[in-house]
Amino acid sequence: MKIKIIGLGKMGLNLVSNLVANKHEVVCFDINDSQREAAKKLGATPTDTLDEFFALDTEQTINWLMLPSGKITEDMIKTCHEKLNAGDILIDGGNSKFADSVHHYHFLKEKDIHFLDVGTSGGMSGARDGACMMVGGEQAIFNQIEELFEDLCVEKGYLYCGEAGSGHYLKMVHNGIEYGMMQAIGEGFNLLHHSRFDYDLEQVARVFNNGSVVRSWLMELTEKALKENPTMSGISGQVPSSGEGKWTVEEMLEMQQSAPVITQSLLTRYASMDTEKYGEKVIASLRNQFGGHEIPKK
Repeated sequence: MKIKIIGLGKMGLNLVSNLVANKHEVVCFDINDSQREAAKKLGATPTDTLDEFFALDTEQTINWLMLPSGKITEDMIKTCHEKLNAGDILIDGGNSKFADSVHHYHFLKEKDIHFLDVGTSGGMSGARDGACMMVGGEQAIFNQIEELFEDLCVEKGYLYCGEAGSGHYLKMVHNGIEYGMMQAIGEGFNLLHHSRFDYDLEQVARVFNNGSVVRSWLMELTEKALKENPTMSGISGQVPSSGEGKWTVEEMLEMQQSAPVITQSLLTRYASMDTEKYGEKVIASLRNQFGGHEIPKK
C-alpha cells in the first residue's frame, strides 16, 4: 500500500521504518528538515511542503497523522479536511482525546473523508518492530485496510474496537493502567532502596521478570534503567504527564466510578512537578505554630 505520513517524531519515524520494512510505499512530511532526511534514508519519499504532500492523487489515499495531541493535531485535521478528497482515509495514530476524535470523525464525514482513530502502544520499539494498535471508526474502512495493521503490529496486537472514538478511548484507559503499574513499580523499588537490606536492584528486577507474577515489559525496562543508572543519579525525580491519565480520571468522575490507584498515580505525578513545595512549607510552619516543632531549613 501507499501510506502518507505527517509527523516524523519519535513514533512517526519508527512507524516509517516499520512500513518500509513491510514493503509499503511511504510518502511523508515533517517541518523538521533533519527528520525528513532521516525518513529518506529509511527508504521513504519526503516532501518539502504540505502542498506537495497533498498534491492530487489519482486514487484513494491513506493518510496517517503522528502528531502531538491538541492544537497541532486539530489544525492538521482542518488542513486535511480542506486538502483531501472524498473517499480518502485519514488515520490519527497519536494520543488524541477520544471526544476530539468523535468530533473529527463527524467533521471529516461532511466531506466523505473516512476517519480512523488509532491508539498506538509499544513505544518507539513497537512502532519500529511491531506495535499494539486499537482502532475506532467505520468497520468497512478498517476491513479495507486491515492488512496494514497486520503488518505494523505484533501477532494478535491489533483490535477493531468499534465506532469512532473507541480506539482512543481504549488507549486512554490503557495509559491510565500504565500510570498505576509504573507507580507501583516505583514505590516498590523505593522501599527496597531504603530498606535495611543491601539489594542489587538491577538483579531484583531481573528475578522479578523471570517467573514471577509481576513479570512484564515494564519490569524489563526497570532492569534496563537500573543497569544504565543504578543510583538514578542526575535525575530530578519530576514525572511529567502527557494528559491521558488526566482524561482517564475525568472520565471516571463523569461516570461516577472508582479508580483510586490510577487517580493517586496521577496526583503523585503532579506533586513531583512542584519544586517550590509551598504547601509543605505551610504545613511545617503550622507544626511550629501549635507545637513548637522545628522548621527544617534548606
